[in-house]
Amino acid sequence: MAITTIAPTILTSSPIEYKQLVERYYPFAKRVHVDISDGTLAPNKTIDETAIWWPKGWTIDIHMITSEPAEHLDNLLKLHPNLVIFHAEAHDDLLPIFDTLKQNGIKVGVAIVRSVYPGSIKAILNAADHALIFSGELGKYGGTADLLLGEKVALIQDIHSSIEIGWDGGANLENARQLAHIGISVINVGSALSKAEDSAKVFEELNKETEKEDPI
Repeated sequence: MAITTIAPTILTSSPIEYKQLVERYYPFAKRVHVDISDGTLAPNKTIDETAIWWPKGWTIDIHMITSEPAEHLDNLLKLHPNLVIFHAEAHDDLLPIFDTLKQNGIKVGVAIVRSVYPGSIKAILNAADHALIFSGELGKYGGTADLLLGEKVALIQDIHSSIEIGWDGGANLENARQLAHIGISVINVGSALSKAEDSAKVFEELNKETEKEDPI
């Protein structure tokens, strides 16, 4: 079984809380997923991408919950994260945006919500480095992991066999092992870590779950 990465998720409208979460995750996290919502695809707004920062050594994935990704392109180029994930249902053509980011050494991904069939976005998936299966509520913590969406893993791999596949929504100690076994490479974990009394301990337990060879 391939190695699965547990990535703490940061989703907040408060710069103070953002700093607190960075400080909480800094002792143990290596790869972190930051949600940015401008209120166009989700009902709420988070902090703006211009307000985020991260410690040296972190690998940062930015999930842009926006219908107008082109408006954020200049800021994303300045930030230069590891990966930027956009939504398939965005109004802008993602392919030229992907090209610009990739030419500047930034990986690109596409978020696939419940209603999006992977076969309908073949060109985007072929151009992407990462596909994010989204099972939660956009712009909110505490979603439910609908494991039936795991059926999309094979559909995505049929289109782009080497693409990295992530999961967002409801990941916790009860389902992390199952998510790893269906082929999820990056499990983004929100409230199971942010609300934990001991986030480092839960992070360690999540990693142990994904390393177990039996699927149940």
